[in-house]
Amino acid sequence: MTTSKFNPTVIEEGLGALAIPLCVALSPFLRPWYYKWGATDTEVNQPLPGDDQVPHPNMENTRAITIQAPIEDVWPWLVQMGQGRGGLYSYERLENLVGCQMQNADRILPQHQDLKVGDKVMLAPEGGPPPFIVTAIETNRAIILTGEQPPTTWGFILDPVDENRTRLIIRFRQDYKPNLANFIIWRVFTDPINFVMERKMLQGFKLRAENTISGKSGK
Repeated sequence: MTTSKFNPTVIEEGLGALAIPLCVALSPFLRPWYYKWGATDTEVNQPLPGDDQVPHPNMENTRAITIQAPIEDVWPWLVQMGQGRGGLYSYERLENLVGCQMQNADRILPQHQDLKVGDKVMLAPEGGPPPFIVTAIETNRAIILTGEQPPTTWGFILDPVDENRTRLIIRFRQDYKPNLANFIIWRVFTDPINFVMERKMLQGFKLRAENTISGKSGK
């Protein structure tokens, strides 16, 4: 397996591993910060593509990052994400410790640029967690991934700041059946773990797209 030059270092991966139990333990105190990491109040409160697919979520996160690149240079990195495709641009070593067999790309992969409604986006090989299904896609604007059990949407939305800067917004909405077991599974454990991984994912998108611009300008 070839490691992407953009992957976190071993030290960064170690810090990510330490952050997971810390966020789980301190989630009641940290969640008001991490559920909207990087997002403005306007972005948190505005309706976004995909919201209608889980209209009454009992858990929602909206996170964002500014990328110093135009939308057309960010979009191809979104299109190719997924296990067996371009990866998730997060903590690859941590994902592979739990069997995800993830490999993060450090370039645009032409063979994975034809994403369509109905396609699967895998988090792990067959037999692992259920894949997300692409239920909506609008070129240079949004990709909406959906899971069924429980009803979940994971939306990746691009908003232009200007011709050279883009906001990448990730919105996660879930409507799990309200009982103690599900609360412990999804809110207590999964939610803070997702934050640690998704934060690095946002940074991974940013690093790769901005490098695309540097390459074009010959820097």
